[in-house]
Amino acid sequence: MSRVVVLDHGSGNLRSAERALAAAGADVTVTDDLAAAADADGLVVPGVGAFAACMAGIEALGAGSVIVRRVEAGRPVLGICVGMQVLFEHGDEHGVVTKGLGLLPGGVSRLSAARLPHMGWNTVRPPVDSVLFAGLPAESRFYFIHSYAAGGVAELTAAGAAVTAAHHGTEFVAAVERGPLAAVQFHPEKSAEPGAVLLRNWLATLPADG
Repeated sequence: MSRVVVLDHGSGNLRSAERALAAAGADVTVTDDLAAAADADGLVVPGVGAFAACMAGIEALGAGSVIVRRVEAGRPVLGICVGMQVLFEHGDEHGVVTKGLGLLPGGVSRLSAARLPHMGWNTVRPPVDSVLFAGLPAESRFYFIHSYAAGGVAELTAAGAAVTAAHHGTEFVAAVERGPLAAVQFHPEKSAEPGAVLLRNWLATLPADG
């Protein structure tokens, strides 16, 4: 059974993510212990609310370097919602630009849509080589709640990522897979069976015994 740490940096649906990962078959711990985060078979970076606040929590904990080193060493990381957004180079909220972790090219900005936040169920368009969405029907829906997103689908694809797109007012990045790094804008822990399948697919990519 793979050992998964959900990083407690002060922002995120920690307990719901913990329950969903445990149900999917992980040996999961919620902790702010950086040694545990570095050592786990898989690290989950959650996040809700504002990009700047999420980054502030990560920086206060000193977790940014742990996340970056894991990816550089080929060790799996999964970002969820704002935990995905902070993996990009920057986030622009109300004209204030906050530096992200820089593991993915591009930035996050406000969606161009008549109705915000984008809240509820939406379909996505994964690439044919997606591991996260393997086995899921094309009509599968996932639960979103956000007003900001990354829009650089073409840029990410050119950088060698498998990019899943979605649409709300405009096209945005719903998920990214590149090497050991995976990230989703929606909440798999709130996405019923499609979310459970996605988590099982991610867990299947992890080593089983540390």
